[in-house]
Amino acid sequence: MTQPTDIRRVAPLHTALTLAANGVPPLPLRAGKVPFGNCRTCAKNACGGRPNMKTPGPCMCPGVCHAWAAATTDPHVLNSPQWAAAWRQAAAVGYHPGGAGLTVIGLDNAAAVAWARATLPATRTVPTTRGEHWIYQGVMQSANAVRPGVDIKSLMSYTRWLGSGSGTMAALPDAARALAVKEPSPARRAPQTVSAPLGGQDGECRHRAPVFLDRGIAMAEQQITGAREAVHATVYRTFLAVLSTHGRCGCLTDTHVAKLFTAAQAKGESPRHCMDAWTNARTTLGL
Repeated sequence: MTQPTDIRRVAPLHTALTLAANGVPPLPLRAGKVPFGNCRTCAKNACGGRPNMKTPGPCMCPGVCHAWAAATTDPHVLNSPQWAAAWRQAAAVGYHPGGAGLTVIGLDNAAAVAWARATLPATRTVPTTRGEHWIYQGVMQSANAVRPGVDIKSLMSYTRWLGSGSGTMAALPDAARALAVKEPSPARRAPQTVSAPLGGQDGECRHRAPVFLDRGIAMAEQQITGAREAVHATVYRTFLAVLSTHGRCGCLTDTHVAKLFTAAQAKGESPRHCMDAWTNARTTLGL
């Protein structure tokens, strides 16, 4: 008769091997969705690396070491005796999204899901205990708490495998990349007046109808108005998201920008900071 310990080992390992066969590098996770710790040889990075959170190195440890960097598509490693104990103890299967060329937007509550549906393009969606994972094709810098209830898992990170989900996977949008961009310090004092900041752009308009732009501006105003903390960062990220979507076709007018500035100033931002944030966002996007 098959023992319970064998069942616990086979189920996660079977999932891991299936993922690996499809180009998704898996790793075992302990209870609490955390990876297995380093072995004694690799503790405190004594081994010199193997791509960890900071420094790549030559470590060829056969065990389940270095968190996300343990993820692999090699079935011989996944089936190795050194990994057997980890699979017996595994509470779940994780994977390295960046290693598969993917980015996972983790949405931890209903408000975060509503924000994504109103802001990001539809893509493959996986239900989670508290919200959803939105999976995009493409990689980017990973970042936690980019806004309330929203995490980004891609390069140098891992997340729990919860199934393949539903829907067609879309390309990673600029609006998602903008979430992980920190506002740079302004190099100089920017002018405090708004004067047709993007009217000279001549890119092709993708909006099809003015209502798309108006809805985007209204949502951006709500995002700024709803900020309860980190108002500076929220204003900058909102400006960046608006510009990444609407900044290259010349549709933005003084009226649209003034609405954003008014919302920011109602939260206590100065006209100077608004203009600095707008200028920095344009510079970041190359506008």
